[in-house]
Amino acid sequence: MPRMLDVSDAVRAEIGDEEADRLLTGDNAPGSYDCTSCRTPGDSEQERTSTVLFIGDETAVLAFAHAGCLPSQVVQVTEEQLQGAVRSISGDGDIASDGRAAQSAPEQAVLGVTSGLVLIAGELHPALVVEPTAPIVRPGSTAIGDDFLPLLIEQGFMPVTELTEVPPVLHGWSVLLAVGQLHAVLQPGPNGASQVAWWQAHQPLQVTDGWRAAANKHQQVLMFAAPVGSIGRQPREDLLRDAVDKAAANGKLVAAALPLAGT
Repeated sequence: MPRMLDVSDAVRAEIGDEEADRLLTGDNAPGSYDCTSCRTPGDSEQERTSTVLFIGDETAVLAFAHAGCLPSQVVQVTEEQLQGAVRSISGDGDIASDGRAAQSAPEQAVLGVTSGLVLIAGELHPALVVEPTAPIVRPGSTAIGDDFLPLLIEQGFMPVTELTEVPPVLHGWSVLLAVGQLHAVLQPGPNGASQVAWWQAHQPLQVTDGWRAAANKHQQVLMFAAPVGSIGRQPREDLLRDAVDKAAANGKLVAAALPLAGT
């Protein structure tokens, strides 16, 4: 029986026309599935369903999601993260306990990412706070310094001196939630290509129910970034907010609102 599948041009280009057509006719697509985003049951015979292709270094995994949760898309991930996603989908994955993960950047610094709720103008917003463990220099540069904030400003992030209003939306970037957990921050690919991971969790990160509810409500996540030593690892949300406010007051904070991909 034909399926109500959305197969994007990017997914079709990766899997080929023949495989895409087999999916659409129901030959290779499941009728029922567990949504890779919200983890609740779906039925591709009864409701619109997105095909989401996760591509690692050596393997690829085709997953299915409610069309209202995720659009059909290709997501580039590391082989390690792809295997972690497979374990998570099967229920065998290990979940980080404190909402923080790290990824090695080309400059050998490590990006620390902390999730939390931020109160702005009387309303709670989901936020990610990013701080490297060492100065970030411009790729190819041999100079000594820290270009972390200038590099982000060039990408469209805005300097913030106080948290009194929600920062502007940065189109082309997004925060990927899949299987109900935080997977990556995505940025535009080169020359109009599909999005690629700017940061990705080594293992899918658990977020609180309140954080996920706020993300679903606003359909966006606020990202704040500061250079090394500006915020530190804070054990509570109130202390994290104080540190973010201090970084802003010292002119060491940039921010943007990133659209939400998934739920």
